Amino acid sequence: MPKERTRKATKATKKKKDPNAPKRGLSAYMFFANEQRDNVRNENPGIAFGQVGKVLGERWKALSEKQRQPYEAKAAADKKRYEEEKAAYVAAGEDEEEEE
Repeated sequence: MPKERTRKATKATKKKKDPNAPKRGLSAYMFFANEQRDNVRNENPGIAFGQVGKVLGERWKALSEKQRQPYEAKAAADKKRYEEEKAAYVAAGEDEEEEE
């Protein structure tokens, strides 16, 4: 006789993300993609959503290091912004815990 399978009554609950938490920094590719997405759509009317990403990826791969520098600089600045916001957020969270 096969054993009956029992399910656990308690499920592991996922911790909800704090809506006040800082947003992560964008990568250099994402800065490039955000800038070029409209150009790709204008050049290829009726292009499918997935194809836009494919074209953007091909264009990103075709860029030289010199052409990527402005996007890399934006990504570094955004990373710095995120780290500063995260440090302030963590410090504020610790202050709240001490008050309780």
